[in-house]
Amino acid sequence: MTTNPRVPFRMIDDRPPLPGPDGRNLIVQVVVNVENWRFDQAMPRKLITAPHGNDSVPDVPNFAWAEYGMRVGMPRLFRVLGDRGLPVGCTINAGVIHTYPRLSDAILEAGWEFIGHGLHQKALTSESSEADLIAQALGILRDFTGRPVEGWLGPGLRETDDTPDILKAEGLRYVSDWVLDDVPNWMATRHGPLIAMPYSLEINDSPMYAIQAQPSDAMLDRTRRSIAVMGREAAESGGARVLTVALHPHLIGVAHRIDQLAELLDLLMARDDTVFMTGSQIADWYEAIESPQAAGVVSDGPTHAKGHDRAAQRQHSA
Repeated sequence: MTTNPRVPFRMIDDRPPLPGPDGRNLIVQVVVNVENWRFDQAMPRKLITAPHGNDSVPDVPNFAWAEYGMRVGMPRLFRVLGDRGLPVGCTINAGVIHTYPRLSDAILEAGWEFIGHGLHQKALTSESSEADLIAQALGILRDFTGRPVEGWLGPGLRETDDTPDILKAEGLRYVSDWVLDDVPNWMATRHGPLIAMPYSLEINDSPMYAIQAQPSDAMLDRTRRSIAVMGREAAESGGARVLTVALHPHLIGVAHRIDQLAELLDLLMARDDTVFMTGSQIADWYEAIESPQAAGVVSDGPTHAKGHDRAAQRQHSA
């Protein structure tokens, strides 16, 4: 009996190789997390603890820490990523659309993929009606972009027992909460298979800088070491690996770290085995290579609950 009720256990060396696009086996996924931290509520994370342990609302220093990323960090990220012409996935709290309309317009203009990330930066396990909140968040993003939402990352990567079922019923193709592999996996839900998309808690500025207090060059160093191993494994196995670079504008977008990100991206772009892809592009690639049945996931419903050919829809809307 498995301890994982959703994703059948497979060691990566036992899996059939998943050849990367055009023979490039190091798939790089850049994900920018854009979050709505509410001024009238307790902050989801704190850089500065309250004097004498007496937390209060409004929490001005910690709110300002996050909003600096929206005001200053995001313009820096637009420049660094835009100058390099890289595809970007944006996990975004739907509340950002109304709270920061100028920024939301800029994300849309940049062509980033909108990925569901709750309504505000608050874990789903703290919500009274998870299904209603997910539906509301996705509806706001769909109305704003005029396009389907294909992926989800829960605030804090938190889920309830029902989250994957709700996401699949809403027509999503992938969820990034299950950080358990370097390649995608099929996940079982009550409404058919869902893709467990690789994400990262290692090359991720939130645990790295906000929790572990690592030096500013830690992300660059970890990336160098990671691609040395993952590139070697990909070459030896003949199968792809997915390297996710997870970013938050108030952390990576500060003056003493942003040039480290630029150097990291240039390092990856200089390799001849890398390809940059968004989550939906990775889902297209994975779906074409491995079926849910081959991965040991038997569908209890349609493969896509709302809409089937997402690649065709993106091409039509482009």
